[in-house]
Amino acid sequence: MTSTSTDHRAASDAAGSGGLRLLDVTLTLGDGDTAVTALDHVGLSVAPGEFVAVVGPSGSGKSSLLAVSGGLQRPTSGEVHIAGTELTALSDKERTAARRRHIGFVFQQSNLLASLTVREQLLLPLHIDGRLDAAARTRADELIDAVGLAHRAASRPHQLSGGERQRAGLARALMTSPAVLLVDEPTSALDRVRSAEAVQLIAEQTHQHGTATVMVTHDTAIMDAADRVYEMVDGRLS
Repeated sequence: MTSTSTDHRAASDAAGSGGLRLLDVTLTLGDGDTAVTALDHVGLSVAPGEFVAVVGPSGSGKSSLLAVSGGLQRPTSGEVHIAGTELTALSDKERTAARRRHIGFVFQQSNLLASLTVREQLLLPLHIDGRLDAAARTRADELIDAVGLAHRAASRPHQLSGGERQRAGLARALMTSPAVLLVDEPTSALDRVRSAEAVQLIAEQTHQHGTATVMVTHDTAIMDAADRVYEMVDGRLS
């Protein structure tokens, strides 16, 4: 599936008060002769409830796109808007709070906390945010079941396979019903069946909960689940 200019304009209008918007974003790493342009005047709008995939070779800028979109790295120039808030205008403390409230991340490495069970991993973000209640516990159990880990809910990361850790990371990212979900190679540790299931779950959560989702991937076999597909080459999005 490829994007059209009409699709892009419609998404841009829909994302005006929500979702994700990158406006003429450039990210330069390093100085002088060693400077590298990781993102080159990137514009992207993802509306609430829209699932966008970004493909491209290693080193093309896909990870930088996610880092800037999620407020993990400030762009050199341009603006990033999440759920109607301009991340680039926030202080570091405010940006951290915005990430916790509005953004879910799924990394290539699950980044699970070694001392916590799968269920505790999901409950921790809401505990930190003061929103841990019976409904949260029910949602955690539902998500754990949805990613096929009901039998592992009381297990800790060292007791899980690589694929199980990745699925736990996906469930944790979805736990807060984020406005924006940023997904980095979600199927790298999964077999073909689990890959399809994981991406389908992301698509379902995106559409059901009005999440603006961006997934970067090398796996062209899973792109059909996306509403739009972009290609990134040398820091440019097309």
